[in-house]
Amino acid sequence: MIDALKNEDLVNKVGGRFKLAALIQKRMKELMFGARPLVEPGKMTPAEIVVQEIMEGKLEAVIQEGKRDS
Repeated sequence: MIDALKNEDLVNKVGGRFKLAALIQKRMKELMFGARPLVEPGKMTPAEIVVQEIMEGKLEAVIQEGKRDS
């Protein structure tokens, strides 16, 4: 999985390293709170599931303008 994170194609697919890190963190939180994986999890960790979802194009970053978390 670590090798996948070093892949520039994955970084570019999401729009940069910061967006990739934010997307991984957000999706891992969703999985930990009961969201269903979009890929067959097998024996993957939540982080590996998220990376696989991104690599398969089943998950992408969406930036909402003008909305702030308080």
